[in-house]
Parts: sequence; C-alpha cells; structure tokens
Amino acid sequence: MSKDAGPLRPEDDSGPQAPELTESDPADMSSNLQQLVQDSIDELVGSGAETGVQVAVYHHGDLVVDAVAGVADQETGRPVASDTPFYSASTGKGASATVANVLVDRGVLSYDAPIVEVWPEFGAHGKEKTTLRHVLTHSAGVPALPSTTTVESITDWTQMTEALAGAEPWWEPGTKMVYHAQTFGFLVGEIVRRATGKTISQVLREEITEPLGVADELYFGVPAAELPRVAKLTEPGGFDETFAMVADMFAKLAPPAVSPNAAYANSPEVLTADIPSGATTSARGIAKMYAALLGEVDGVRLVRAERLAEISSPVLVAQDDLLGSPATWAMGYLIGRLGLTPEETPYTFGMMGMGGSVGWADTSSGVAFALTKNLFDPTQSNAAVQIGNLVAKSLAG
Repeated sequence: MSKDAGPLRPEDDSGPQAPELTESDPADMSSNLQQLVQDSIDELVGSGAETGVQVAVYHHGDLVVDAVAGVADQETGRPVASDTPFYSASTGKGASATVANVLVDRGVLSYDAPIVEVWPEFGAHGKEKTTLRHVLTHSAGVPALPSTTTVESITDWTQMTEALAGAEPWWEPGTKMVYHAQTFGFLVGEIVRRATGKTISQVLREEITEPLGVADELYFGVPAAELPRVAKLTEPGGFDETFAMVADMFAKLAPPAVSPNAAYANSPEVLTADIPSGATTSARGIAKMYAALLGEVDGVRLVRAERLAEISSPVLVAQDDLLGSPATWAMGYLIGRLGLTPEETPYTFGMMGMGGSVGWADTSSGVAFALTKNLFDPTQSNAAVQIGNLVAKSLAG
C-alpha cells in the first residue's frame, strides 16, 4: 500500500488551479489564498467527495490559511472547527519524528548511539547495533507487530515494547528498508521514555505543543475528557473490499484487527492510548509544528537551522523490500510532496496518513501545509494532492 510508503501520483492530479497572485501585497495574497482553499474544500464537501475537511497553511511562520468545511460527526451534524482533532494515521509519524529530532538537537538523544545504551533489553537476538537513525529511516529490521496483536494488546505499551525488544530482526539493521507501519511509534516512543523518563505524549506536550499553543489540537493519546471534540471517521461505499485489500497487503506487518479503518480510529481505547505511529490532530496543529521546524512561530523555534538542514535532507534512498515501492527518507520524514517525486520536490519533507491526511513543510518556500479529513479512504488522497499543489504554486519562491 504505497500511500503510507511513499509519494503518490493519483489518477487525477489536475485539481483546482492557483491564480496569479501578486507578491507585492502579502495581505491580499493571503486573503486570496484563504478564499481559494475555502472554495475548494466547500466544493469537495458539497459534491459529496468529502464529509469534513480542515486545511491549514503557514508561510514564513504566519498562518495564512485556516479553512474548514463540512461536519465532524455525521450523526449529530457537529460542524468541523479549526481546533477539531482528526485521527490522521501515519501523518502522526511526523510528530513522533519531530519529538526525536528535538531531543537530538538538545543533546538528549543521538542518532548514531546504539539504542541499547538507553534500552538494554532491545539488544536481544543481534539488535545491539540498532540506532535511532535506523528507526527513523525504517531500516531497523523490526517492521512487524506480533501476529496475535489485538486492539487490547496494541494499547498496552509495556506489552508492545517488550515484544519489540524480544523480536528477532528481519535483517541486519541498516542493510534493508521496510516501512515500520505500526512499530515505528513504539520504537521511537520507548527510546524517548528511556532517555527522558517521560512518555512520548508528555514530551510532545511539554516541548512542542504547549510552547506552540496547540496542546489541545495535537495528540498521540487523546485525554478522555477531550474525546467529544474528536471528529468521527466514516468510510465510502464499498470500503469492505478495499480494506480487505489493504489488510492483506499489510498482513505481514500488522494483523487486520489493528490495521487502521474507521472503526479502529473511532475506538475510545485506540484514541486514548499512546500509539505514536499515528496521531489525532487538527490541520492547524500539525502545520504549526512543521512551521516551527522551518523557523520561528510565535516566538518558538523547535530546532536550530543547522539541525533543520540535517533532518530534512535525504538519509536513505531504498526500495521497500515488502511493499515494492521506492522511498527517500529524511530523519523520520519522507522527502517529496504528496503526488510528486522526491526529485521534483526535493525540499519538501513530511508524512501522509492512510485515509487521506497529510502534513509537510518546504524549506525552499517556507510553507508548512496540512490537510485532515474524516472520510477514511486508503485508496484516495486527491484532496491532499490537489489543494497542496494549489498552495505550493501560490506561495512558491
């Protein structure tokens, strides 16, 4: 399933076209782009192509688009708001990677120190040379959950991390690459916990979301009291056949019981648990995080400029040995804008989620973009591609 494994080219990439916006008046440009994006997502919802959508765009640290359309919950008719959190699947890997990169920048973690220095048990079965760099580039060699994993067990942090520590690697770390669909978050999260004494959710909140003012918009585990605010995911007609195809494709990595679908993502047990291979976030929350990687936002910059250059550049270019698609990995992010190749968009880094959400940043233009939605369709990301292209063209240079 290449949606979570690398950039895509959907069947119809035409989408809304950006107008010629004058760069001499930033206020006019921002206003025009806000209206363009709003009109686009209104059309998507009005046509029935989407149920609820958020789009947020930061440009050189300023919020220039904050657009919403549709309903967060079809049963109640609750409308989407700018701060509505959406379960956004692997888009959340960008937040997990950011936690790790912030801690490296502050000297708490090292990319190339063996994981066993903070997590000794992980060295079992020849994994003693595995590093954070291997984890962030999906080359650590432990891409699969136990075949017996259920919703109950995936929400048990200790059970999952003990299973990974005791797992036999599929290959020598760093020699191959397979997308670590669900194990990625547990690996990053346990390294963070061992090094800091805090859960990855605590570190995310204290070091990233609270300073940025989005602590109630970007979560790994959603506080139970906040569940009524979360959007409800729905599925398109005929989804059962699609999900069977997706589950079969990922069967070696995760049992069907824990492959994301609407029922999985709407489960209170899943939403409230730390499963940091995914996240529940608003578009504004994840876009602001990427903006603060690029530069200063509201007085906050997450990493130094020299670290940004390191984390957003290609680290590993490889063929995914299981999914059969190539990927260019930076430090926990894919290189290339969704819908375009890494060669076409070499300055863009981010993550997309199965179901159609995405978050990315472009170091050349200073743009940070995110789209979240609640019509969960793992075969379509047209909205994210089309609106992302519209934004990128409008703010290029």
